[in-house]
Amino acid sequence: MSEEQFASNNSGAGFEKEDLDPVGVLFFMVGLAVVGVLIYFIVVGFYNYLDAYDRTHQQPMNPMAVKTQADPATMNFGQIKDKIDATFPQPVLEYNERIQFTPEVAREDQVLGSYDWVDQKNGVVRIPIDQAIDILAKRGLPVIPPGEAAKASASAKTSTPPSNTQVGGPRRELEKNSR
Repeated sequence: MSEEQFASNNSGAGFEKEDLDPVGVLFFMVGLAVVGVLIYFIVVGFYNYLDAYDRTHQQPMNPMAVKTQADPATMNFGQIKDKIDATFPQPVLEYNERIQFTPEVAREDQVLGSYDWVDQKNGVVRIPIDQAIDILAKRGLPVIPPGEAAKASASAKTSTPPSNTQVGGPRRELEKNSR
């Protein structure tokens, strides 16, 4: 019974008697390939143009680097050092800024992240930056009342320090309390 109802309700329905034309599909695929190749050559040409433009607008090399024939773009540190030692007048102060500066930065980071005495006699210590930030965030910055700020600026103009301030002020107190 259900077949009869289906047949009666969809009398014009059936299967498609015509398939997709394979020639149309072939033309679409060939067109897509041509567009892909065309885009590839456009992009390669654009990059080649930009590369040539960049090469023609490069900053001139340092005259000392030209004399030594040391090219950091193609040579490693050892080759640069050997080439400079052979051709550059002595004393050579710097071979490669980045490589020689890295240990200095590491040493400074170690100092800034460690505890040490700045002035043991007066009780001034150095604490790691992260801990100093935490202490400062917990205690806050010292605040000068509005009337005192006007007095402080007036006394600064006359170059006499205000009577209620201490040289070293809040920092010395912060350093003493952090021990």
